[in-house]
Formats: sequence, structure tokens, C-alpha cells
Amino acid sequence: MPYTYDYTSAAGGESALRHYWRFAKMTLTRWTRAKTFAFDGRSYPYLYHFCNKTWKNDRGVEIPIFREILLRHQTARILEVGNVLSHYFPIHHDVIDKYEVAPGVINQDIVEFVPPERYDLILSISTLEHVGWDETPREPDKLLRAIEHLRNRCLAPGGQIVASLPVGYNEFFDGLLRDGKSLFTTQHFLKRVSRRNYWVESDWNDCKGMTYGRFFANAICIGIIQR
Repeated sequence: MPYTYDYTSAAGGESALRHYWRFAKMTLTRWTRAKTFAFDGRSYPYLYHFCNKTWKNDRGVEIPIFREILLRHQTARILEVGNVLSHYFPIHHDVIDKYEVAPGVINQDIVEFVPPERYDLILSISTLEHVGWDETPREPDKLLRAIEHLRNRCLAPGGQIVASLPVGYNEFFDGLLRDGKSLFTTQHFLKRVSRRNYWVESDWNDCKGMTYGRFFANAICIGIIQR
């Protein structure tokens, strides 16, 4: 079946004993926790994966949601902004990432990328919040330029952009949400409600005070742009 999770590739270089211990710990954690979460009328399994220890953070909900989107668009021309999904299963779409060097990844700034053919679907998982914000010099409004560029120069008519961004990481993005200046046609929120990494659907009013942890989000926005 396409997009089957690969639990071994992210553990390369580990000793056999350490790999076994991590796998056992992950499996035990999975047995003792809730198995699914709800999002936009669907039930999804939490992801337990070595890469980024998904049972501790937002990857545990983001990857299942975006994997399901891929399964629904297997014949579409797809671009992923930020090299994320390939760490969890084999992919068959284009990827652009300014910094991460990997086979098949286009290393280019997203605001300068002009594809030879436009995409039916553009995905981005916790990447756009870094655009402009984690660059020197800092350009907070580069996020707006990036999204407009994706919409106007990269997305085909009738196409769709789906992106997740954490709440509490990029103050400029949070300010747009606070001021009601949504970047998206529609947007959804998920909120982390337990140290056991349980997530529930929420709204901006319930997420706007959430802070970003050291290595994880406590709330995420999943936005959709329909052209």
C-alpha cells in the first residue's frame, strides 16, 4: 500500500541494543495511551515513530492528517514545502526545502521558486512559520509573501494549499490570527491537552494563549487555501 510508515530508516547508526530499547519503549507507550484523535469529522491514529519521537509532540497528529491528504490525491501533481514527510514513509512528490540537503530535494528559497508546471496540491508541515522569522535579517512579513507566491505562482487553478503552523512560535503569525487577518480560506485548530500528548479540536479563542514548548507545539493551526 502506498505511504506505509518506515520505522527503521530514522534509527540508522544506532546500536542494536539501543534500537531495540527505543522500539520497546515506543511500543509500550503506544499500548498505554489513547489510540486515536478526531479532526475535521475524521478519526486518525496517533503516530508513534522514532523520528522526532512523535509520541511526545505535534508530529504525532500532523503526519497522520497529511498522510491521509496524500492518499486522497495520489494522481495529483504535489509539492511539499519543507522536507518532512519523507522521514516517515516513501514519497512520490516534489519537495522544496531551503536548507535540508537530501536526494530529490530542491534547495531554493520558496519566494524565488517558479515551477515549470503548477501544482494541484501544495502541503507544508510546520515549516512556513520559519520563513522570514528564523532568517537573518528577520523579515516577519516574508511569510505573507511566501503564501502569496505559492498561491499565485505555484498553485494550479482549482488547486489547494494545506499547511500546519504552530501557535506561539512566530509572533507575527500569531498577531495575524489575533487580528482576524487569516492567511487561509478556512482554518482549523488542534490543542495539546495532556502530557501524554493527547490532542483535541479547538478554536483560536482557546489556543491564543498557548506557548511553544522547547521542542513541541501546544497548539497548531491547519489552514487551507482553495484557489
